This record gives sequence, structure tokens and C-alpha cells, in this order.
Amino acid sequence: MLASCFFSPPAHALSAPEYEVKAAFLYNFAKFIEWPPGTFHDENSPINLCLTDGSSFRGALEAIQGKTVKGRKIAIRTAGTDGTAACQILFIPSSDMTQVGEILDSVKSRGILTVGEEKGFAQLGGIISFVLIGNKISFEINIDAAKRSGLEISSQLLKLAIIVRDKP
Repeated sequence: MLASCFFSPPAHALSAPEYEVKAAFLYNFAKFIEWPPGTFHDENSPINLCLTDGSSFRGALEAIQGKTVKGRKIAIRTAGTDGTAACQILFIPSSDMTQVGEILDSVKSRGILTVGEEKGFAQLGGIISFVLIGNKISFEINIDAAKRSGLEISSQLLKLAIIVRDKP
């Protein structure tokens, strides 16, 4: 069943827009992450999925806005000038790769799941990176970055990922 959650969307990658597939992945990622204690203000707080640049992706995320994961609704936000204080998931698009080091440094050890789409994102310290294998979207997980952030990633999700580590 887990495999179908992750590999059904990529099977449709040729017919579905790329960002709709990535939005489905983001929703499923949230199901298999345990955030550190104190991450959420209270038991009713949403899982805030923040964008550093929502212009090309915000529309696709409407499909998961308000869906529930572990009793919490998904809320789509823009990462503001104050950074990512209220974010649990931070999506960093290719257009922000020139600032990726600065962005990742600002969220290091803060319990935020960072997800990017540019080649090498996970090796640079991002936690999850989308990768294209053939004509299907897959993902890498940097277990060093996840540990640094205090996130626990389900072994079920790790089995489906390409495991990477920080660049030395």
C-alpha cells in the first residue's frame, strides 16, 4: 500500500503536470515524518507547508490544502521575511538555488523538513530532493540533514528513497 502512495503519481508523470505530482509527494512525505517535540504550537496547529517562491507551484498545492495528516490540516504559506518560524515543511524551488546555502543555514536544526527540486539539493544539506529517473519523479533523502533537524523519517519512506549524505 505504501508503494502505491508513492509510485502511483510518478507512473502518471507524463500525463499530469510535474508540480501536481510533486504536491502529491509532499502530502505523502508528511505522513511519514515525526517532528521534534514542541514543533507545533498545540494539538490543533496545522502542518505549514511554506514556499520560498510560490509562483510556479502554489496552484498545484491547492489539491492538498486542507487535507489532514495525523490529525493536522495542511496549510500552504509563503515563507516571509522573518524566515520560516512557523513552517514544518519548506519547499525550495529551482529558482531559489542561488540562495540555497543561506536558506538551509537559516533552518538548520529547527525541525523543518526541507524539500528541493534541483540536482544536488540533498547533498548540499537539504533533507529531501526530487530527482528524475527516466520519466518518473523519485526522491533522495539526506539522512545526515534529517538527523541534524531532529526529524524522524519512517523506515517505510527510507526504503523508497535514494539515501544520500552531506557532501564532505
